[in-house]
Amino acid sequence: MAAIDILCNDFTPAGIRKNYAENEEEKSRFEQVGRHHNFVGYEPPEFLKRMDAIGVETLLVCAIQTWSYKEQKPLESSSVEEIVAVVRQAPKRLHGLYGVNIHRGMKGVAEFERAVREHGFKGLHIHPHGYGLPPDHAYYFPYYAKAQELKVPAVISMGHTLDLMPNDPGRPIHLDKVALYFSDLAVVCTHTGWPWTEEAIALAWKHPNLFLGTSAHAPKYWKPELVKFINSHGQDKVMWGTDYPLIDHKESLQQIEALGLKESSKEKFVRKNAARVFGL
Repeated sequence: MAAIDILCNDFTPAGIRKNYAENEEEKSRFEQVGRHHNFVGYEPPEFLKRMDAIGVETLLVCAIQTWSYKEQKPLESSSVEEIVAVVRQAPKRLHGLYGVNIHRGMKGVAEFERAVREHGFKGLHIHPHGYGLPPDHAYYFPYYAKAQELKVPAVISMGHTLDLMPNDPGRPIHLDKVALYFSDLAVVCTHTGWPWTEEAIALAWKHPNLFLGTSAHAPKYWKPELVKFINSHGQDKVMWGTDYPLIDHKESLQQIEALGLKESSKEKFVRKNAARVFGL
């Protein structure tokens, strides 16, 4: 299948341990939805063998930076250096995404540029919920401007969040002005936009530069409107992702097979769209 996962977290033993297994706030969220059994870390060679067995060729690994709304401190935090150490072990198959912490201001923008220019990162990632600011807030605009300049996408976790954070920053409608202002920037609304999936679909159909990602939601729970969009007039607008360890790759691909997608639509969804948008 040669699938491309557009959003995967640090899957190494150290990454899983730090961000999930020993992170009480995150651990409790995974336990609530019965997903803590995925807290198994793998070194890159072993992880890629698992991917080989199920047809996953490429993964975008996020130097994630989420913010605890409750404690007002970093929640999930993987540094650029940690992700570089992972992706350099398989540079043709693993690529980085830069995680945005808006509290770093322009220092973060400079670090983002270095991550792209020096380490080949393929885009930026924003998780707006914990910061309490939607993605059309001014604090994010320097990152969008730099991403457009560097010709890499902005991947944004939208919709409902499992974390104990406000949901409103994740309303897909907050991407409307972003896509309008940065018309040459590829904007990826991930997590299906649920429960505002139809809102996300409307935006993706409206804006040539706005796309959807399916990370963090198991395919068997996707809204019928999303499946129809993938299989019809939205076949060039949606990309597969997992947000691993939240969703297991094998589980996700098996459930996709059960959706009854046309082969041409499925190939675009799991590979071709991401290859085009991320320049892979």
